[in-house]
Amino acid sequence: MATTSLSAVYLLPCSKFTSSHAHSFSQIPLHIPSFPNCKTLKSKSLRTISFALTESSDSPKSLDPDPKILLQELADCFVLPADFFKQLPSDLRLDLNDAAFDLSNGTVKDECGEDLGQTLLDISRAWEVAETSTSAALMSKLPQLVGSLTGNNKSALGKRLVSASRRFQAMGQYGQGELQMIAKVMNKTGKLLSASPASEVANEESKQETKVLKFGELQVELTPEKAYIGAGIGFVFGILSWKVSQGIQSIPESSLEYANDNALLLAKSLRGVLLTMFYGSTILSAFASVGLVLLGGQLKQKDK
Repeated sequence: MATTSLSAVYLLPCSKFTSSHAHSFSQIPLHIPSFPNCKTLKSKSLRTISFALTESSDSPKSLDPDPKILLQELADCFVLPADFFKQLPSDLRLDLNDAAFDLSNGTVKDECGEDLGQTLLDISRAWEVAETSTSAALMSKLPQLVGSLTGNNKSALGKRLVSASRRFQAMGQYGQGELQMIAKVMNKTGKLLSASPASEVANEESKQETKVLKFGELQVELTPEKAYIGAGIGFVFGILSWKVSQGIQSIPESSLEYANDNALLLAKSLRGVLLTMFYGSTILSAFASVGLVLLGGQLKQKDK
C-alpha cells in the first residue's frame, strides 16, 4: 500500500494532488540514514580552521626574539679570561683589528647615534689594544642603549655587527670555540637588527657610497671639496719640489771644492740622491693631483 501511494504521488499532477493523498504520504515511514561520523568530521574541521587561524596570526615578526636579549647574549660571549685577546696569535690579532674597523668605520655617530656611536668607537679601540675586560664592560652597555635607538640606528648597528662577525668567523677554531660562538651570536643579532624598518631618507642616504680613508685613529671622509683641496695641495707641493730640484741641478759640479776626493765623491752622491728624491716627489705630486681631481669629479657626479 505504501508503495502504491508513493507511486501515485509521483504520477499525479500537482492539480490532482488531494488531501487524501497527502494523508497517505504522511503515513509513509521515511528512513533517513544517520551519519555517526558527522560530528567527528565537524570537530576536525573546526580544529583545522582554528589551527590555521592561529598559525596565520603568529607571524614571523611575533616570533623574532627581543634584540635586547640577543645583545645581552652577545655581551655574555665577551666575558672571557682577562688576557684572552692578548694571547691570540698575530694573524688572529690582525683579524680582530679588522673587526674593530668594520664595527666603527665611517660616520658611526651619525648612523648609530651619539651614545651608541661613541660606545662602538670605544669597543673598537679596546679590540685594537686587545683589552678583553674593557671590551666586555663596553659590550654590556649595548643592551641598555638599544631601547632608545630608532629604526635607522638599529639597521646601521646590525650591518656593522654582521660585517664584524665575518672577521670573527674567519679566525676559525681557537681555544674552546669562543670566537666562533661570538661570530654566531653577533651574526644572528646583526641580521635581526639590520631588518629593522628604516625611513626613506635613510634608504636614500645608504644608497650613496661613502668613501673613508683611515690612518690609525684618524678617519677622513672623502668629499668632492676635500678631493679638490688635496689636489691643490699636491700641485703646490709638486711645484716646490720642481723648484728645489732645479736649484740643485743648476749648481755645476765643477764649482764643488772640497779638501779631498772622498769628500767630493760624497757631495756628488748626495747631490744625485737629492735630485732623484725631489724629481720623484714632483712626479708623485703630479699623479696624486690628477687622481684627486678625477676622484672629486666622480664623487660630484654621484652626489647628483
